Amino acid sequence: MWFKNLKIFRFTSEFSLNTDTLQSQLERMVFKPCSSQEIQTMGFINPVPNGELLFHAANNAVGICLKREEKILPASVVNGELSEKVKKIEQDTGSPVGKKAQKDLKEDIIQSLLPRAFSKTSHTNAVILLDRQVVVVDASSDGAAEVVLSCLRKCIESLPVVPFVKSQQQHVLTDWLKHDAPDCIELLDEAEFKSTADDGAIARVKKQDLDADEVLAHIQAGKLVEKIAVSYKDRLTCIIAEDLGIKRLKFTDIVMQENEDIPKDEVAAKFDADFSLFSAEVSEFIDDLDKIFAEE
Repeated sequence: MWFKNLKIFRFTSEFSLNTDTLQSQLERMVFKPCSSQEIQTMGFINPVPNGELLFHAANNAVGICLKREEKILPASVVNGELSEKVKKIEQDTGSPVGKKAQKDLKEDIIQSLLPRAFSKTSHTNAVILLDRQVVVVDASSDGAAEVVLSCLRKCIESLPVVPFVKSQQQHVLTDWLKHDAPDCIELLDEAEFKSTADDGAIARVKKQDLDADEVLAHIQAGKLVEKIAVSYKDRLTCIIAEDLGIKRLKFTDIVMQENEDIPKDEVAAKFDADFSLFSAEVSEFIDDLDKIFAEE
């Protein structure tokens, strides 16, 4: 359960979970494969390989996993069949096929193709850090994260969360280049800048010292930092975006070697140890982010 992305949401009021009832709540939306006529399904699965529960709890953190199955129906295939059917009907009747009739035909085509369509599955993990009063989703976009939150909200009936920060943080990230980054943060060699002018010009630098004159020139030209690569306490590296979305999250060997003594065939024990370690590392990281980007 080592996330590659972090979309962070904070609770707006004190939140707790009753793990005695959580299983039955999540079973309201347990994953079921697509039937022959369904184009998409989603639901919760066991986050632990071969586990029995639809969640994993340890050290006041609760992990869940949402699985999604989607039938692949290329638009070119559907539109190709529709064009053939419309052409035949117009030849047989001598009359054009109206928009509503074409829409109905398209629905019929989709339903006929669904049983033969290939399926694509995906998994999205999330962790509720009760001590920190945040939810963290392994998603690269707000939309993908909100899908998980929405499904969880339907199951437990209440999930009062808002994005981790209220406003964009370009000025704070830019100050790291102009002055100094916080003690726990080391700037790496990658950043993205965006102009505050109407043209919204974007500049990206990679594998380059961020204190180089040609890099700082982007700031002097009126651009602000949108994304920046950092190292945190030699424990992880990532890209921090202006909305505090975290991408390309990677934990260093210092962290990853901590549970190496657990045999790989002890799947449940390894998962539990990694889950606890991951939750603790992310919790500390979020705590420092909260202090750095504190809002009124």
